Amino acid sequence: MKLVSFHRDGKATYGLVKANGVIDLGQRYGTRWPTLRDILAADGLAQVERETQDATPDLPWDGLTLAPVIPNPDKIICIGLNYRDHVAETGRTETEKPALFARFAGSQVGHRQPLVKPAVSDEFDYEGELAVVIGKGGRHVSAVDALAHVAGYACYNDGSVRDWQRHTSQFLAGKTFAGTGAFGPWLVTADEIPDPSRLTLDTRLNGQVVQHTTTDLMITAIPEQIAYISTVLPLLPGDVIVSGTPGGVGVKRKPQLFMRAGDVVEVEISQIGILRNPVVAEA
Repeated sequence: MKLVSFHRDGKATYGLVKANGVIDLGQRYGTRWPTLRDILAADGLAQVERETQDATPDLPWDGLTLAPVIPNPDKIICIGLNYRDHVAETGRTETEKPALFARFAGSQVGHRQPLVKPAVSDEFDYEGELAVVIGKGGRHVSAVDALAHVAGYACYNDGSVRDWQRHTSQFLAGKTFAGTGAFGPWLVTADEIPDPSRLTLDTRLNGQVVQHTTTDLMITAIPEQIAYISTVLPLLPGDVIVSGTPGGVGVKRKPQLFMRAGDVVEVEISQIGILRNPVVAEA
């Protein structure tokens, strides 16, 4: 299944994407499960799939105002320096354990919504990544059992404000400016992607490929990420793990390549789809 969060008549809702439109699940189940995160927490996806099998879509896909796939996660944990080519281009050394940092929900936009280049910086960089959405919570999850805790996967652009990122040794300031991250276009449920290490990721800026990788090249694979993070604190349904970006980031190119107002950036992951966002300048 493909699941989205969106706005309809000024209200937040969520839905199931079909070939000929979108079924508004919020309209059907909103009293019981107000958000997509709630339906994950209730383990309700199987019921939704069964009950909507022959349902007629309520809305066309075109024209929907899309929100981040999970607009209200308890936490977003990002993995830094998780591809060797990215480690090499930064001049850093590979770490034994994954480098973690947080991103805030308010810094994200949905598919087709504008990414916002901050007024205080001209170093707004792209980072195409695979996002992992937790379905079954847990603490001290083993790597062997980790994929059973995944609800599904989406595309992510972990837009980075590089000069602010370099203010200190901590990444957070440059990683969570308002409107700089994109999350979408939808959640593809884990039953459609049994092995997340067999995906291909491409990032394009104005149609030109600027990043290309396969997810088997991650230093810390998805199951080990889940095991490590869940040792630190419990994972909850709807939590998001942003699993790392490959080499090719703009700040390390010669000449450097940053996102500007008027650009269009895309993150495409096989078996998921394309996350596309225009870039605008902060008003």
